[in-house]
Amino acid sequence: MPIKIPAEITSLYKIPSASIHELGNAVVMIGRDAECKKLLLLAPTARMLPDGFAGELLQLPDRVLLRCPCNAVNAAALRQHFPWTRPVSLRRIRTSIGCGDRLGLASAGHIAAIRKFQASPVLAQQSKRELNMTGRTFQNVVDDAVYLVFEADFRSGWGADGDHLKTIEDIDVALDAGMPMITLDLSDVMNADAGNWDEATIHATFEKLDAELRNRIESEYAGQTFINGECAVPLDRLTARRCAVMYTAAIDFAEKVYLHLTKKCGEEFDLEISIDETTSPTLPSHHFYIIRELRRRNVIISSLAPRFIGEFQKAVDYIGDVEEFERQFKVHAQIARANGNYKISIHSGSDKFAVYPAIGRETDHYLHLKTAGTSWLVAVELLAEKEPALYRKMHQAALENFDAMLKLYHITADINRIPSLESLSDAELPQLMTQPDARQLLHITYGPILTGPLREEFFAAMHKHAEAYSDAVEKHFDKHLSLLHVPQK
Repeated sequence: MPIKIPAEITSLYKIPSASIHELGNAVVMIGRDAECKKLLLLAPTARMLPDGFAGELLQLPDRVLLRCPCNAVNAAALRQHFPWTRPVSLRRIRTSIGCGDRLGLASAGHIAAIRKFQASPVLAQQSKRELNMTGRTFQNVVDDAVYLVFEADFRSGWGADGDHLKTIEDIDVALDAGMPMITLDLSDVMNADAGNWDEATIHATFEKLDAELRNRIESEYAGQTFINGECAVPLDRLTARRCAVMYTAAIDFAEKVYLHLTKKCGEEFDLEISIDETTSPTLPSHHFYIIRELRRRNVIISSLAPRFIGEFQKAVDYIGDVEEFERQFKVHAQIARANGNYKISIHSGSDKFAVYPAIGRETDHYLHLKTAGTSWLVAVELLAEKEPALYRKMHQAALENFDAMLKLYHITADINRIPSLESLSDAELPQLMTQPDARQLLHITYGPILTGPLREEFFAAMHKHAEAYSDAVEKHFDKHLSLLHVPQK
């Protein structure tokens, strides 16, 4: 029988029915008024309120109401009393979707979409760069997702990812915030420049490596061809030596991080290896070398992110030869399948609709798709439709900050191709989010918008249009999952 909420509460708050939960003699729920969202606890007496929650105690005619802000203290209490609101490892899940949420508002739409498919969401996913741009912390990111998981009564398990981390110190901050997934970015410890060195330089540098390592590389790799499923991966002597020069320090560090994670988390963590932050595509021979060396050291990974051929730029579809991408991607998928069946991870993976069918097919859905800014752009498009005056101010702020943000993001947008705001009616503003240059402009300038003078007005508008935003995110992620051909439930 549905729990009846007294009129004194429903007259003040909109209560999502999925958020209503019994806890002993109390009822815990989410309430939304015109200004904000709160966690509400209703009980016969104050003594019957569950421990751990902090807020304003109100006396109703026949019971008490504890009105709590959605802060870290109360998020921790939710995790304590409702363990399914905690993020968990998804290492045993076949298909996972990284749902980067820069606003702490998008998880409702992500959950609504994911519920239709045989996949699990990583609802809390942020990089250090995104935290710096938004003024959030890893704990903020996890807590925001906790409230939305509780509100949606989502009990199927969700992940949290400290994205593109490079140091054990930063990894520990993410782990302490409850993030069981770590995306280890090896770009700082990987000798990527050696990918372009001439033969003489490679040989000279190789000779400086440890003698035991050199002998093993010569005997185990040089001149060998390795069969991975349907694909043969040859490593000539120069390639084997180049891989040793490029990746030995990075693999040493990955092993160190893995041992650190096992000490702190046992087996309940997801380690993703990122080698995509380079200017050149990851050759299949290099991918194979890396995973073979990791396996040799008993480093178990959940996923690996190569740098693929073509352009995976922010906010727009795949740029490049789709057929050639499919040919090369198949080899990467076969290497993963033959070496532990870890997930291939697709970074900057949102909106790459042209290559989704091949990605789903070649991986057999052993994949992790990492998205981030696309949910932010859904919000931008929504405000262009619902709050055109605000959008115009956001667009202007984006133009003013574009050059500075180009130092942080690689895109090829030409802002001269974007129609001027003066030439567009309010009804035409949403169409800007179908124009690639405008999408990229707004995609990379989220930081100044979210932390500058528009912050308060922006979040007030998003609270006002929360349901419309959830519906729009759900529709957008339905498209992603459908084009990947992820099986439906």
